[in-house]
Amino acid sequence: MSLELQLEVGLLMLLSILLSALVGVNRERIDHPAGLRTHILVGMGSCAFTLVSVHAFGEGDPGRVASQILPGLGFLGAGAIIKQRGQVQGLTTAASLWSTASIGMALGTGAWLLAIIITLLIWGVLVFIWHFEVHILETKGNKENE
Repeated sequence: MSLELQLEVGLLMLLSILLSALVGVNRERIDHPAGLRTHILVGMGSCAFTLVSVHAFGEGDPGRVASQILPGLGFLGAGAIIKQRGQVQGLTTAASLWSTASIGMALGTGAWLLAIIITLLIWGVLVFIWHFEVHILETKGNKENE
């Protein structure tokens, strides 16, 4: 691997840390178990596996290694989902981990602009839709009390 390619790969890995951290900060801020470090590791790991898949196997199918990221994340996400007192919790955290893998995979293919767009979209859903959900729950609670 040329030094130029190694530098580019290193920069993509650093960007995967920064972008994944944006998602993780949101989960950390509201005290979810899969927070900053978990999201960083998912994004960075997905980026690393995709980079290896694209650059290390020459004439082979680069999609073979990258395609195994999703089932692995399914296993990790399943651990974030718990059932307590008849309610399922952790679905959004599991989904954010799964989505963070797409950031790393996009960076692993060199699509840094797409990775930034994905990050902003995930972050927007986690932040802005959460406020919308709170408003809906408050409205629903007020109607039930009438």
